[in-house]
Amino acid sequence: MSNQLSFLPDNYSEFLLELKARIRAAQYAALKAVNKELISLYWDIGELIVTRQESETWGRAVVKTLATDLQAEFPGITGFSASNLWRMRLFYETYRGNEKLAPMVREISWSHNLIIIEKCKDDLEREFYLRMCRKYGWTKNVLIHQIENQTYEKTLLNQTNFQSTMPEALQSQAKLAVRDEYMFDFLELGEAYSERELEQALLGRIDTFLRQMGGMFAFLGSQYRLEVSDQEYFIDLLLYHRRLRCLVAIDLKIGRFEPEHVGKMQFYLAVLNDQVRLADENPSIGIVLCKSKDKTIVEYALKDADKPIGVSTYRVVSALPQELRGELPAPEEIAKLLADVE
Repeated sequence: MSNQLSFLPDNYSEFLLELKARIRAAQYAALKAVNKELISLYWDIGELIVTRQESETWGRAVVKTLATDLQAEFPGITGFSASNLWRMRLFYETYRGNEKLAPMVREISWSHNLIIIEKCKDDLEREFYLRMCRKYGWTKNVLIHQIENQTYEKTLLNQTNFQSTMPEALQSQAKLAVRDEYMFDFLELGEAYSERELEQALLGRIDTFLRQMGGMFAFLGSQYRLEVSDQEYFIDLLLYHRRLRCLVAIDLKIGRFEPEHVGKMQFYLAVLNDQVRLADENPSIGIVLCKSKDKTIVEYALKDADKPIGVSTYRVVSALPQELRGELPAPEEIAKLLADVE
């Protein structure tokens, strides 16, 4: 074996890695193509059933017979049960008049599509989760968790000053990166805990924490040290947002939001931009993460701040979700925000 390896060229290992990556890319592309064809097939079946029902008054008995005949003709192919045929009909009816969403549904799996159809209440909410699944590659379980945790509502209701402190090209992406509330029910904390204990608990489950934050963050450090005029300052958590290409400072608070938290965060961001940010990176963003907040106080605190800051809350114990839908922005504002999500 050693004699055989001695004849290999010096760059063989790099070549092998490149070839493996190319094969995996081809496999992934093939899977995407198969999924797109499958979704298109289900769309066509749903359309045919709707057309027949509208023109020839097909009932449940006809669809049940159709399912039996298809299963007999294609015994090795799953998905042609009567219940799934009715889902195809619902799938087509849900998106038949929506030129924007119809192409998107072909980019995620059938099971993901069913979850979105069954659990989302309108086209704007469906668009949000379609885009998030496509962008972040959420699994079925992650998608269900995000919907049940009201990620759509909590993202649209977040409190930031990004519109006045960031370039227009980054505003929508940044707003979608910060939620109004985060659920940290994966932490094992008692009723009373310190900010340091909260930080250590998050660090102990850092992968889960980063997924809960949205999936585009990388961890850079805890108690990140800054030095100004021979004095030391420490940022609780420092992250990096891959799509926004910027540093994200997180200040953890176990109590309610106070206006002075914004001033402290502005100081952190100014130092990060001057001392840590690279030349090709965008200006740093801050997130003040509190146990509770008064929305009016947050609005006043952010009103004249000149650094991009968001103020969010967190929960460490699951509870019945609050009703947020009545507080959402106008539909045209939501549509404009989602249009910038690639």
